Amino acid sequence: MNFLILIIIPIVVGLYAQMRIKSAYNKNIKRQSRGRITGREAAQAVMQSAGINDVEIVECRGELTDHYDPTHKRLALSAANYRGSSLAALGVAAHEAGHAIQHKQEYAPLNLRMALVPVTNFASQLLPMVMFGGFFFGLGPMLINLGIFIYLVLTVFQLITLPVEFDASVRAKKQLVGLGIIEQDEIKGVNETLDAAAFTYVAAFISSLGWLLYMLAQRR
Repeated sequence: MNFLILIIIPIVVGLYAQMRIKSAYNKNIKRQSRGRITGREAAQAVMQSAGINDVEIVECRGELTDHYDPTHKRLALSAANYRGSSLAALGVAAHEAGHAIQHKQEYAPLNLRMALVPVTNFASQLLPMVMFGGFFFGLGPMLINLGIFIYLVLTVFQLITLPVEFDASVRAKKQLVGLGIIEQDEIKGVNETLDAAAFTYVAAFISSLGWLLYMLAQRR
């Protein structure tokens, strides 16, 4: 029963989150903005409005691989969002620009997430050891304790990620309208895309928390 509630249900939520973001993105990537401003131009305008002129905007491969790299001050947009002028492209581009603004303003949750990246990467590298070890040999005390450590780190990281992502989306929506990049009645398409993207982070947190609670239950 614990496995069903703590593991299977979060997996279902995660699958739904992925379906939702793909559906929202595919829908709004077809809806062109009236201003025809590209994602690259939108990201640049949002950052310039905050006095940011030292962040490089580059094109990256893949779909929904967009991200902001605070270490190298680089904002990467997938081709459809870099070159496109759809509502989805503008929403994603402005969202990533929101992270650049957070970085400049030393937004506390972003700084904390950046500080946790090394230990989170280390914990993620240990995860296969727990999964394969548990599958072949069973979850002994050592693997259970290791699993608890890993999922505690991942859960904390995912929890801190939530305000970082939500705040970036709020900044994006505000700036897109405030700077005249989109009109007020176009915000619905941006909302659909960014809200669906935000739900994927909620799903990731639920999944990590479910595994953490499952591991804790195995100690009894």
